[in-house]
Parts: sequence; C-alpha cells; structure tokens
Amino acid sequence: MKKQFMVIGLGRFGSSLTRTLIENGHEVLAIDKNEQPVQEMASIATHAIQADCTDESVLRELGASNFSHGIVSIGDDLQASILTTLLLKEMNIPKVTAKARNEMHGNVLKKIGADHVIYPERDMGVRLGNQLSSDNLIDYIELSSDYNLAEIMAPPAMNGRSLMQLNIRAKYGCTIMAIKTGDNINISPLADDVIHTGDILLIIGSNEDIRHLENDYERAK
Repeated sequence: MKKQFMVIGLGRFGSSLTRTLIENGHEVLAIDKNEQPVQEMASIATHAIQADCTDESVLRELGASNFSHGIVSIGDDLQASILTTLLLKEMNIPKVTAKARNEMHGNVLKKIGADHVIYPERDMGVRLGNQLSSDNLIDYIELSSDYNLAEIMAPPAMNGRSLMQLNIRAKYGCTIMAIKTGDNINISPLADDVIHTGDILLIIGSNEDIRHLENDYERAK
C-alpha cells in the first residue's frame, strides 16, 4: 500500500531514506533548507523543495498536515530538529519519527512528542560491534530494550540435529524463527526440522541470551 512521507533534512541519512522509500513504491516530499541536497533529490523524490521547516507557515503551505508520517532527519542543528518535531506534532501528523544525535537530544524529542526516536550512528556502532565480536553472527537488529533479532550461521556443533534435540528455547530463552538453507527459507520451523552447518538461523531473544548461545557453541568447536 502506497504511503505518503515527508522527509525533512537531506543529509546522508535523509537522502538514503528518501531513496529507499521511493524504491519501495511510496510518495516522498523531500525538504531541506539548502539548495544542493534538494537539487540532488529532485530526480528521485516525488517532490523536492527548499524550505525552512522551523517556520509553521511554511509547513502549512507545504500541506504537512496531509501526510501520515513526518521524518525529521536534521543533523547538526539541534534547535531546528527540536522545533520542527514540535511543529509537526502540533499539526497532528499521525506519526513523527525524529533522528537524534545523542541521548540528551533524544530525550528532548521524546518529551515534545516524537513517536519514534532513532539513533543511526549509535545503532550502527552497536550492530557492527556485535557482528565483529562473533564469527557466526551475520546481522543483528535491536527490536526493543528487551528483544533483539539476530542472523547466525549454524556452527558445526548444530549439524544434523533437530530443533527438539538442540532445545534452544529451554536452554537459552531464544526462539529460532526461521532457517535459511541456500535460497530456501523455512518460516516457523517445526521441532523435528534438522539444522545443517552453514544454515542461516533467524533468532529472537535478549542480547544476553543470544550471546550466551553463541559463546556456548563457539566453545563447542
């Protein structure tokens, strides 16, 4: 289903986000106060406009209230980031996502009503740190403060064993959501499904539980 997004701030994050949303078939109004990034997005976004979104009258002229999702990806100007987020919320846009530079900035954005605060640099650092810490971890996504999603390459110690035999959930508190073997993906695998070395396991669990599982199988090499 096609959605309409307003992306304010066309730095590396905002530009990348705009491209991805467009590629996924959505409509994007891309906005920046500087001319160059707007020109670069002109041939990609549905509409690209140079404007100062800290001005409420400008947002109203752009029809901001008609969008279901506003994304504030302003980078260095914290005041502009905060004021723009506040204005979007006051205009009753259903969902506002705001990019934060640090925890303090994020706390302010939450207090003024941002529905979702993201920390691209911090999250990428955590993600890369987890990947580099394990030989078997392929990808890692923090879903919430309690749950994480990890892609792990099945180690030799799991080879030829079924999910029932491995008993991952009881031992580690993790759940194997899917098993990828080559180009085939087994969604919601059954207890008697067998894992082979090199299979990709999609696992959900806490960071501590996933690390515990990895460490045990690392030692079992």
